[in-house]
Amino acid sequence: MEQPNKIRVFHSISEMHRIFALPQPLHPLISMLDYSKTQITPQMLAHPFVMDFYNITYNESAGCRMRYGQTTYDFAEGGMFFTSPGQPLLAIESAESSLGFTLLIHPDFLRNYALDTKIKRYAFFSYSVNESLHLAGKENKIISTIGKNIDEELQTSIDDITQDVLISQIELLLNYSQRYYKRQFITRKPLNNALLEKLDTILDNYFNDKTALMNGLPTVQFLSDQLNISPKYLGDMLRSLTGHNTQQHIHIRLIEKKAKEVLTISNLTVGEIAFQLGFEHPQSFSKLFKSKTNLSPLEFRASYN
Repeated sequence: MEQPNKIRVFHSISEMHRIFALPQPLHPLISMLDYSKTQITPQMLAHPFVMDFYNITYNESAGCRMRYGQTTYDFAEGGMFFTSPGQPLLAIESAESSLGFTLLIHPDFLRNYALDTKIKRYAFFSYSVNESLHLAGKENKIISTIGKNIDEELQTSIDDITQDVLISQIELLLNYSQRYYKRQFITRKPLNNALLEKLDTILDNYFNDKTALMNGLPTVQFLSDQLNISPKYLGDMLRSLTGHNTQQHIHIRLIEKKAKEVLTISNLTVGEIAFQLGFEHPQSFSKLFKSKTNLSPLEFRASYN
């Protein structure tokens, strides 16, 4: 008997359909679950599972709640979330009244198409559930229409053009999602600015309390864990606000808010400062400092004095 908390792994779309007592997919490598035709019961999704294929889920109406870690997220106004192969889903609650669809795509379906490589560049496949895409009215209509087009194509007799049509529709769906995420970063700028302030506080404390001396430079994973957001989302958020990725932001904050201060108010050698800030080698610190200021640490100290 399977343990309740054990994570189930679905290796194929057909296996997932069978376990959930759904009709067998019309194509073994791609499946569209239209909620108006397919009943997704809470019992199906009550336990954690992992899929070896891509998942694109769109909820048009109230009724979907997802749990990520210890937090529950309510998609009462409609939205989308994306998972890549191997990414766990901890729990989903879906009311019978919910509208929308789930599109499942096995990586093998994309083989020999440019999308096989391009899909890995859509960062939102690595976002956490709490970073899902929330849609406005017109956006809902566009996503819903593309979903219907994919469903209708799957219902059509398969010919030598079927896969080309489906691939183009999937790419259209992903490109619109990319556009709407960029819009979301803009509309949520106040919230993201608050996250940026929290990030900078974490960085300042990290360098001020000698954590860097003991543990080295802060990693992107460490910072995303502190903020409870995914590394990919953190990087995309920072690019939308500052034009820099997370690693660049760490370096800029380190140089502007800490290194320059220590160089001007202390008599520590460049090597001592480097080790204090988490660098293994003073040369690495000096190279980074010069790349950001066009001056070596000693030249900066001399010019300031």
